[in-house]
Parts: sequence; C-alpha cells; structure tokens
Amino acid sequence: MEDQGKLINTRIEKIKEIREMGINPFPYNYDVRNFSSDIISNFEDFDSEVHENKIVSLAGRIMSTRIMGKAAFASIMDQKGKIQLYVALKNIGETDYNLFKKLDIGDIIGVEGTVKKTNVGEITVYITKLVLLTKNIRPLPIVKEKDGEVFDAFSDKELRYRNRHVDLIVTPGVRETFEKRIRIIKNIKNILDSKDFLEVETPTLLPIYGGANASPFTTHHNTLDMKLYLRIAIEPYLKRLIVGGMDRVYEIGKCFRNEGMDRTHNPEFTMLELYQAYADYNDMMNITEEIFESTCKQLYGTTQIEFKGNVIDLKTPWKRLKMVDAIKEYTEIDVESLSDDDMKKLIEKKGGKIKGEFIRGLAINEIFELYVEEQIIQPVFITHQPVETTPLCKPDYDDERYLQRFELFIAGNEYANAYSESNDPVFQRKTLYEQSLRRDVDKEASPMDENFVQAIETGMPPTGGLGLGIDRMVMLLTGERSIRDILLFPTMKPENQ
Repeated sequence: MEDQGKLINTRIEKIKEIREMGINPFPYNYDVRNFSSDIISNFEDFDSEVHENKIVSLAGRIMSTRIMGKAAFASIMDQKGKIQLYVALKNIGETDYNLFKKLDIGDIIGVEGTVKKTNVGEITVYITKLVLLTKNIRPLPIVKEKDGEVFDAFSDKELRYRNRHVDLIVTPGVRETFEKRIRIIKNIKNILDSKDFLEVETPTLLPIYGGANASPFTTHHNTLDMKLYLRIAIEPYLKRLIVGGMDRVYEIGKCFRNEGMDRTHNPEFTMLELYQAYADYNDMMNITEEIFESTCKQLYGTTQIEFKGNVIDLKTPWKRLKMVDAIKEYTEIDVESLSDDDMKKLIEKKGGKIKGEFIRGLAINEIFELYVEEQIIQPVFITHQPVETTPLCKPDYDDERYLQRFELFIAGNEYANAYSESNDPVFQRKTLYEQSLRRDVDKEASPMDENFVQAIETGMPPTGGLGLGIDRMVMLLTGERSIRDILLFPTMKPENQ
C-alpha cells in the first residue's frame, strides 16, 4: 500500500495545480436542489426522455471513478444515498474535464445535469456542470466488493469508533442506524408531548448527586471553591418541578456514571426520565408499553424484531410478574421460604455478593439478577422489588416488604425502571438517611440530599415516575449488540494504551 504521507503530499500538490487553473478548491456555498434517493425513487419525474429541459443540482462526496479517455463514470454520496454520474468532455468542456481528472475519491463536488438510464438500466446524472467544493487530502479506506465478498474494508471496530466521521462515509448501514436513533427519540417525544408532558432541562453539574446507586464523576469549581458532580440520574430535579405544580414533565438527557465499561455500559449515556402527578407505577407501565410498541411500528411497520437470535414481539399488553414469583417460575426456587444461609449459598454459587451486612431484601434482588434476568426473552414487567432496594418508592398496599415498582426486561437486559414515587416526607427522610449510612460499605450509595428532602416536605402529589435507557432501547430496535455501535462518539481509552 502506498505511503499515506506521500498520498497526502500528492493531493496537496493537486490543490496547488487546481489553484493555478484559476479554480478555488474550497468555495463558500452551493445551491443544492435535489438528493440522490429522491431522484432514484421518483425517476419518472426526472427522466430527461420525458422532461427534456429538467436540470437537477446535487452535491456529494466522490466514492468511485472510472475514466475512459474523454468520458468517465463516477458515483457520489450525499446525505440520502448514492447516485451514478456520467462525465463527458463534450458535455462539460475541457476546463471542467481536466479538473475532474485531478479529483480523487473523497473529494466533494457539486453537479448539474439531466437524468436518464444507461444502457444497462442504471439511473444516472449526465452532468453539464461540475464545481469542486472541497479537495480531500486524506485518503478514505474505501470498501471494495467482488463476487459478493467484501475486502479492504474499514472493519477494525476500534478504528471505526475513533474515526466515526470516516465510519459514516464508508461503512454500510452506520448512517442508517443513527438516523433510526434520531427517529426513536423523536417518536418518544411525540408520544409524551401528545399526553401534555412538558419537556424540561435540569442541571447536569450538581452539588449533591442522587437518584440512583452509582459512582459519580467529580470536578471542582474554582470561583466557588467547591466540589461538584456530574449527575448520575435526572430524578431529583424533576421531582422538584412536580412539587412546583408542573404535573407532567420529562427530560431526555445525558447522565454520567464512573463505572466499568462493557457491551451495554458507557460512562456517558442517555436517559429518558418522566414524572406524572396523580399517577402510579401502573400508569408508567402503560406509557412504557406504548413507547416501545409505537416506536417499533413507526420504524418497521410491525411489532416483531430480531435481537440476539430471538424474535421479540413488542405487541402489548406485556406479562407482569412479581419478583419472587419470577424467581419461582424461572428457577422453581421459593425464595421467601429459604433461610438466610440458603440464600447466601445460592448467591455465592453464582459468584454474587451482598455489600455490607446481610439483608434479605437485597439478597432476593441479587438472586433474581444472578438466576433470572438472562432467561427473560419476551417483554416482562418485574414488579414488587424488596423495599430495601430503593428509598424513593412507595411500599405496596398489601405487603410493605415490597415496593410499587417495576423493571422492564427484554432479551436478558433491563430497559426501564419505574416507581409509585415516595411522597411521605417523614418516610423519605428516614430512608434516604439510612441509605446514606451505607456509604461506608457501599460506595455507590448516594449521600443525604437535604434540599431534595425539604422540597418533598413542601408537599408532592401522588406521582408515577419512569426511567428508560435510550441507548439500550436503540440497541434493541436496531439489532446492535454493542452500545458503541449506537453512540456516535463512545468513550475510548487512549490509543497508546
């Protein structure tokens, strides 16, 4: 392979030659009136055999060239796809044709011309005008295909993630995945907006972190000389808005957790959190079902998708199981009848661990995570987690050992978490304080947030709250197995490590 530095120098020389031709290789703008996919999809509206004087104007990046003396074929890629060009000396003149011969794959051009099919039936723009818009100097790793086999591909995933701008240009399907992500988020917003939820923005930089059990990122504010944290959840400030009379609020935003990285975890991730006054966890189940089913239909026209080798059906309603009943159904273990020692043995057998002193509620939750989670394939709401798992949720009416809470599991992963939110200020103060005491044995336990408790003491109406992982939902609906494939710029370790 030719040395890249030499190729770059050659292209820099071409820029000099183009300037000497009196052509600016980096002009300021271009009038784009058409796009590749629109021309291809609606060929009858552009066919020069029918519309003799119809001129199209489009711009894009050169992806291939084939020069044959006084004529050439090329293809360009714009934001909607690719289209073939026919470039002939007799049609564009000597100056523009000489310019075209100095162009390389990766250059960006604007063209005008008429549209028709070639002898082999490919829709092609026969250009009459060519404008160089950007001269590329760094060669692209163009993917080549022969007899159905792909080679010389930009296939090193680490390289792709570090150079997403190149990945978007040369790797098939990448752009479509991120366009689907955008459509997913838009659909979620449309659903919530139609239900009179207000989209709000709350702080990312906080004096106290809370709303989840996680390790935060820390920083220091010089002027105030104080320690600050990147938020680990959106919850605490949204609840303040419920107290303030904004009865339906949501935010889709970034959260940050200073934890490990794997196929489903990135330190920076996107969450949907919403809160609805005068609602409970049952209402949150209904909203969650609608978000997943509606979005899947909007993307694919069906409720069925394939993920991890399984056909998942998101058609509602979904199954609902109490946590202890799920353990019994999937493992035939009656966890409530077990002794503490029996529970400890089950946890140790799977390599699990209870942080700090043994607490039965936390042990039940650990057994569920170790033995049941990965077995759940079709959508299931797991409800009634032990009361010790969170201080922010109301106990169940009938059994105060358990909560009015659910977690959504699909294909072995958790996608959403929701509560009938605790609004008893005395109970809330007590449970948050008790949680803060566990920080000696559990570094992920949140500190006491006095301002949050005082807001609850002002009076918060009965409220249902939902947290939904946008990144995992996108992975499910696009079929991607790694979170890095649905984040435009995932967190990466330094290249030299």
